[in-house]
Amino acid sequence: MTNDFYCDEVLSGKTAVEKVKETANVLAYHHTKPYYPVHIVVIPKKHIPSLIAIVESEHDLLLELMLVIKETAAEVTKEYGSCKVITNLGEYQDSKHLHWHIVSGQPLNQS
Repeated sequence: MTNDFYCDEVLSGKTAVEKVKETANVLAYHHTKPYYPVHIVVIPKKHIPSLIAIVESEHDLLLELMLVIKETAAEVTKEYGSCKVITNLGEYQDSKHLHWHIVSGQPLNQS
């Protein structure tokens, strides 16, 4: 197994997820171990290590990702009043696959 939960588990189908939105190239789903009451993850279906690894030929994919993130964040904001859109880099990035978190509410107790 690599250090890429999204390719190894989610996109391979080994880990079932509750889909929120899906396009040909992007998947948004409820986090499998949420840190917030509302915790949605948005990933490209193509492996890209991180935001800073995107190359010019992937700009259309980045625009598609941003559209899914925008639509999902708008839905969360409409339902819950607010949300955060987060991406991590470097040591903060547990899985080395480009992804965003759309979260709302106070962090859950992660004991």
